[in-house]
Formats: sequence, C-alpha cells, structure tokens
Amino acid sequence: MSVVAIVDFLPIAAERVGGALGQTDQQNLLPARELQAMSFIVHIPLVCFGIALPAMFMFVEGLYLRTGNPVYKALAKRWSKVALVLFAVGVVTGTILSFEFGLLWPNFTATFGSVFGLAFALEGISFFVEAIFIAIYVYGWDSLSRGAHFLVGIPVVISGVTGSMTVIAVNGWMNDPGGFDVVGGKVVNPRPFQALFGGNVWHELVHMYLAGYLVVGFLIAGFYGRRWISGRRDLHTRTALVVGLSFAALAAPVQVIVGDWSARTVADNQPVKLASFEGLQQTTKGAPFHLGGYYSKADGGGVKAGVPIPRLLSLLAFHNPNATVKGIDTVPAADRPPVNVVRTSFLTMVSIGTALMALGLFFVAVWWRKGRLPESRWFYRALVAAGPLALLALICGWVTTEVGRQPWVVYGFFRTQQAVTDAGGLWIAFTVMFVVYAALTAATVWLLRRLPSTPARSEAPEAA
Repeated sequence: MSVVAIVDFLPIAAERVGGALGQTDQQNLLPARELQAMSFIVHIPLVCFGIALPAMFMFVEGLYLRTGNPVYKALAKRWSKVALVLFAVGVVTGTILSFEFGLLWPNFTATFGSVFGLAFALEGISFFVEAIFIAIYVYGWDSLSRGAHFLVGIPVVISGVTGSMTVIAVNGWMNDPGGFDVVGGKVVNPRPFQALFGGNVWHELVHMYLAGYLVVGFLIAGFYGRRWISGRRDLHTRTALVVGLSFAALAAPVQVIVGDWSARTVADNQPVKLASFEGLQQTTKGAPFHLGGYYSKADGGGVKAGVPIPRLLSLLAFHNPNATVKGIDTVPAADRPPVNVVRTSFLTMVSIGTALMALGLFFVAVWWRKGRLPESRWFYRALVAAGPLALLALICGWVTTEVGRQPWVVYGFFRTQQAVTDAGGLWIAFTVMFVVYAALTAATVWLLRRLPSTPARSEAPEAA
C-alpha cells in the first residue's frame, strides 16, 4: 500500500475502531499521560543497564580469564552486583509499568491485546531466564569453575537483549501498525509475528541498544572519572575508565548512522512527526533546518528566532537537498503533535549526542596516538557531566518518539483519548507513585553505596 493510500485510509480506520469503542472521560487523559511518563522515565535507564552492563562485566571477566589478573575479576564481580541490584529494581518498576498499561489504557489493551500480547509473554520468559542466571553468576564465583562461570553469564547477556527487544517491538508496531485487519469496527485476524517484527521495529531496536551502551558507558566513565580527578589512578580505576569509554566511544558514531536510518524511516512513515522535528509548517521543496528557535503558529506558522540551514532537512530526510518534505499543515489540527515539545526534545537529543560523539572520538584519538588516557582535567570533568547528559538525551529521544506520534496511541488507527481509562483518582495515584519512586531511588542509591568501592585484599589492584 502506498504512503498516500495509507494517509487516506488512516482517518477512516480510526473512525471505525474508535466509533465501536466510544469516547472516554477526557479529564483522565492528562494525569494518565503524566503517570505513564513518570514511570517510563524511572524505568528506561534500568533497561539500558540490562542491555549493556552484562556485556561489559563479561568482557572484563574475559580479560581475567586471559590474563589471570585478579583486578579484572574484582571489577567484574563489582559490576555484576550492580547489575543484580538494578535488575531487582527494574523488576519493581517494570511490574508497575505492566499494570499501568492495562489500568490506564484499558481500551487499548482490549482492542489490540491479541496483536501485541505475544511480546509480553516472550518478555516474561526472558525475565525468568535473566533472573535465574544472574543470580547464579553473582553467587557462583567460588563454586563454579572459571569456564563454567563465564558460560553462565552468556544467558544474562542474551536475555537482557531479548527482554527489551520484545517490548521495543511493541513500540515499533505502535508507530508503524500492521498484522491485523479492521472489520465492522473491530480488530480481527491478528498476526502477532508480522506485527512485532515489521519494518519499523529494527531501527528502533538498534537505536535503543546503542543508546544503552552510550548511557551506561558514559555513566561508568563519569563515576570513575571522579575518582581519577581525586587522584585514585590505580589499575582498577584505569580499567573501568577504558572499558566504559571504549564501549561508549565505539557506539557513538554508529548511533549517528542509525539516527540517519531512523530519520529516513520517519520521513516515509510519519511525515508529520518529521515536520515537527523542524517545525515545518508547509510542504516545502528543499526544506531548511533551523538551529535553535521555537515554533510559532503566528504569521502562518514556522520557526522563529532560529538559524536556518538551507535544504538541510531535505538532505537529512531523503539524502536529496531538493526533496519535498511534507509540512505540519498536511493534516488537520486535531492530528498534530505538540510541535515545540517534539522539536525541543529532538534538538536536545541531537546536540547532546553530537557532543558525546566528539568526546568519545577525542578519547579514541589520544589512545590511538599515545596509548594512554587523556591527561587534561577538563576531559574528566566533561566525563562526569557526560553520564547525566547521555541519560537526558535518552529520555529526550523517547519523548521525540512518543510525543511525536500523538494524538495516536496506534499511529493512524487509534487515538490516545480513545484508549484512556474512565476511572477516577489518577492524580492521587500519580502522587502515590511519585512517593514510591522517590523511596525506591533512595533505597537503590543506598544499596549501591554499600557495595565495596575497592577490591578485596585477595584481589587488590596493582600499583599505578
């Protein structure tokens, strides 16, 4: 089906599906969105650690098996304990998210549950596998042989990837729905595998996995960068810095390529979202891209106070500086996302990502030329800031994806306002969950601070 045909068909499908369900109490829409967003912001960093940290501590254990140096074993043990704590916290936040999915958006799950429900079943299997093997890994250092212990870590790495893959597949399907038919206002003939592994999911998966390595790599590098600044420059600290920086620095330039892939996919499948990245009001041939500024509806709409770069949006979206880019006004006002939210989050993500890539490439250049870490204190100060900034870029990326899809929960077929619950008391639930998340965060920090910051005497680092 052509893009034009899809655009023509979407309002009809939305009217049919939505008409069958009726409308719900719109007073609940804002608190439901805020509650879901807060839960997501708390949970998504834990997903990054589930994706990236197992691969990192397995890499360090591999160094231990190859060299026999106990410092590598100590570092792998410490990081695996961090992973275990964060996995336990992720179980709590992930369970809350699962309940919210059904409680806040019951019409969505009732209508499309047969299409995407398989993904959550597969995610549950991955969760159980990860829970079993990460426990054996953490507590099996002294009871398993070296080789057996290393093999136990492999399912942890795999299940961390597959668990997130199934959930991200649902999000990819929500942005590019398929695998079902609409007959008589009802969703019929569900085809779960076609829905979950369609074209949109792949760039989202790769983008998220690379983001996981960027976030975790720079957070680790920032933590040990503070130790480096304070003068603690032993092998333990040096190894952690190099491993964290290496994973992040290698992921950063690849992320740029994947970002280009994502932008071109959005241009084809969600042209209004692409127009919101720039604030492009009208369909334009050779569309520019503005640095900075804000979107305003005044004077026909467009970006105000920004610095335009001619033809850049067309070049980025279609690899053709003269390509025509559809504007925001190609759809009715009711079908448009909040442009400034989408645009600001997109610019923030891209700006931080560019800065992180430059920081990583600087590390690679110094290591390549001189075989050592950079000596400048400013580099390590930048590292300390890089972790939180990478986390901010991650959240902004998801804001761009999710808010840019609005007002659709299933793009073009089902509106968010049709999915929301009509139950009351959501602001009370929001307040309660805020307290719960604050307490959970404090408990997590307390637990992580209780982990030993230095290796045991039998695993003491060599002199710097």
